[in-house]
Amino acid sequence: MQYAFSKTLNEDYDQLITRLEAALKNIGFGIVSTIHMDKTFKEKLGVDFKRYTILGACNPKFALEALGLEEQLGVLLPCNIVVIDQADGKVEIAAMDPAEMIKQLGNEKLTEIACEISEKLNALIQDL
Repeated sequence: MQYAFSKTLNEDYDQLITRLEAALKNIGFGIVSTIHMDKTFKEKLGVDFKRYTILGACNPKFALEALGLEEQLGVLLPCNIVVIDQADGKVEIAAMDPAEMIKQLGNEKLTEIACEISEKLNALIQDL
């Protein structure tokens, strides 16, 4: 099962995050959480790890509609997008594929919403 869309770019890590946030905003998504895994590992475990940021992206319209169909769906929200420093100027970006995750629930209407979100996120990543 392929659960994510991804692309590797030759770009500055911080600039890519800024560009990604703007691109998400252009398609109606906002960032509701930002987790710097590398900083968390350093602070909590004293372990060095490559730069690894998880952005929690949410489109309120889709979220409201989806939660109206499946109240416990919040366990899968928000849509997570990761930015990973792969060294030598290469930065990988990957987003979860909501359609792949949601189709397991067997809710046809919810799957339609997830497919629309998947199309938007995949296009966004490929266009970066």
